[in-house]
Amino acid sequence: MGKKPLLHLVFGGAVQDPSGTDFVDTDNLDIIGIFPDYQSALTAWRGASQLNVDDALTKYVIVHMHRLLDPETNTDDHDH
Repeated sequence: MGKKPLLHLVFGGAVQDPSGTDFVDTDNLDIIGIFPDYQSALTAWRGASQLNVDDALTKYVIVHMHRLLDPETNTDDHDH
């Protein structure tokens, strides 16, 4: 069996404040997808963010799902 995928969710939508993550219309979030590693999630995040670069109140984020699914494992899968 190979390396366990480190799942990441990329989504975005309208936020109350561009410096935060308080999404104001959770019924209309733009779910980009779930990715098997940070690098592919980052690529998807960059693409979605670039498409919405002119809208300061639209924000996309990467959620480290593997950390939620297995909180006992402190896997640092990328450099910040």
